[in-house]
Amino acid sequence: MTTKRQYFFDVGDRIAERPKLHALLAVRQESLAIVQRNSTQRYGTVVGHATKLNKRGQRIKFLLIQWDHLKSPMEHAQHRICPIDQLAELTKNISVPGE
Repeated sequence: MTTKRQYFFDVGDRIAERPKLHALLAVRQESLAIVQRNSTQRYGTVVGHATKLNKRGQRIKFLLIQWDHLKSPMEHAQHRICPIDQLAELTKNISVPGE
């Protein structure tokens, strides 16, 4: 009997955050600066796994990620993460509304 794989990534895997839409939705210069600052691509390494319960009591899987630009690890849902080697393909396939 086979078991379902619990996590998509193992400890030590190099990962990237999935690409975000880079649509320019800001009109004011102050808003534009905030959007540009928060739309950078992040790279990191998986350092651990975590499980939390949501308010319905279901288990949600998280990854502990050490981002290259930060000193301490952060928790992220594994569906927002992709392997570095798939990043170029995902970025190419993302569509921006209105283009």
